[in-house]
Order: sequence, then structure tokens, then C-alpha cells
Amino acid sequence: MNVGRQRIVFVSGLSGSGKTTAMAALEDLSFYCVDNLPIQLIPQFLALCTQASTPIEKIALAIDAREKKFLEHLPEAVAELRNQGAWVDVLFLDCADEVLERRYRETRRVHPHSPGGSVREGIALERSLLDDVVRLADLRVDTTLTNVHQLKELVVRHVSGAIRQTVVNVVSFGFRHGTPSAIELLFDVRFLPNPYFDEILRPGSGLDGPVADYVLQSERGVAFLERLRNFVSYLLPFYDEEGKAYVTVGIGCTGGRHRSVAVAEAIAARLRAAGRDVTVTHRDVERAL
Repeated sequence: MNVGRQRIVFVSGLSGSGKTTAMAALEDLSFYCVDNLPIQLIPQFLALCTQASTPIEKIALAIDAREKKFLEHLPEAVAELRNQGAWVDVLFLDCADEVLERRYRETRRVHPHSPGGSVREGIALERSLLDDVVRLADLRVDTTLTNVHQLKELVVRHVSGAIRQTVVNVVSFGFRHGTPSAIELLFDVRFLPNPYFDEILRPGSGLDGPVADYVLQSERGVAFLERLRNFVSYLLPFYDEEGKAYVTVGIGCTGGRHRSVAVAEAIAARLRAAGRDVTVTHRDVERAL
């Protein structure tokens, strides 16, 4: 078998973390996609791909933790393929337990590792089964705060190599409602002037001009935003060099409606102006005051 010309992407991760979405993104890139092929059958399958009338050179294989006895052979299979000259990538999709639980509740699905028990127990078991796969990962994506479009974009960027700059996800939130998980950089902006105490501004949000001006044009707001921009801009090239697909910046205030929203929008605008790809999520802006 000659796999030297093949590009092989293994996709694994927790159930509910977005493997189907990742495989769809690879299919859009003209990868031949196969779900849950036993590890022992991979050499035969790849040989068939090379012998096709038009050799199949781009292949994506989804690896499922339900095939526990096969997983222990994955590191050996990956190493062998690389020794033969194949270009191999291992993508691992992770997600916070509470988000996975919510996704299962919303879809009313049964967790494959706990068909008669709790979803949380199934997640815990699956994490333990995938320990070795996590260590193999060339790209590990936490989909806790990532929608399907963002995940597809991350997978496409990593596999195609078209753009290697780290994507910045800016998330505003209120500490009152809990701190989001999967945040690399967290900034508390509760020291800035609070529009909540102005009866005229209170009903609005940081998306409204007068509210944003109240926060950002204060002496503290101007000074902080400049320092924040400089600090994040200083760090991002290091994330680029590391090959990090994305970094999540959390901006928190008390309720997540005024100050954090204004700052998140402002720092996102400045990073975009510098040529950075930025997404913004306002987790708590629609919550009642």
C-alpha cells in the first residue's frame, strides 16, 4: 500500500461536541468521509482508496469511543501512516459537561455510553475512554461557545491551511449568571462607570450608542480600552505561532448587559480594524434587568 500521497484526517471527540459538523466541513473540502471504521480495517480501506480508478487522496475517518477495544490501536495506526509518508491530522472536539448535558436534553437523545443511566455518567465514561486520543490531537477544539458555522470555519482553516491566524472569540457575560467555561483571557470590567444607575440609560444595553459612550468615553474607559487592545494585540502573534485555532476573550460585568457588552464590541472593532478575524457573543444581554 502506498499512502504517501494521501491526506488523512481522524476526527474524534465527545458525543455531542460536533463531530458530525466537523465531518460535514471536511466533506465540503472534497474529503471522502467514513464514520466509525474499525482501526484494524484502516490499512485495507486505504489500500482500496489508492487502487480506485481515480485514487482517493483526501480521507476523513470519524473515530467513536464506543469501539473501545479498537481505540488502543489508534496511536500505532497514526504512527505507521506517518512513517509511510501520509499527511495525517488528528482533530479532537471537546465541550463542557454542562453544555453537553443541555444538548442531550434539548434533542432528547440517549447518551451512547449510558443508555439506561444519566447523561453525566455517560460523559464521564467517554472522557476516560478517549484519554489516549486526546493526547494524539494535532488540533483540539472546545465547542462550548462555538456554533456550527464557527466550528466548520475552524476545521476548514486548520485542514486547508488557507489562513493560520488565530480567530478571536469575544464573549460578554454577567458574573451574576456565572463565568463561562473555556475562556483563555478573562477581564472583569465592573470598575467602569455603570449605566444601570442612570434611569435613562438603564433600559438600554452596551449595543446602544449612549450606553457605550457612557462606559467607554469615561476617563477609566478610555484608558482601559487602550491598554486592553495593546495587551491582546501583544499576545495574539504568540497564539498564531503556536498554531492555536482560536482564543476566547471573556469580558464580564455584573449583569452582562451594559459594560461588558460595550467593551466587547469596542475591542472586537479594534481587532478587526487591525486585520484580525473576530466573532462576538453577548451571552446575557437579553436577560431581564
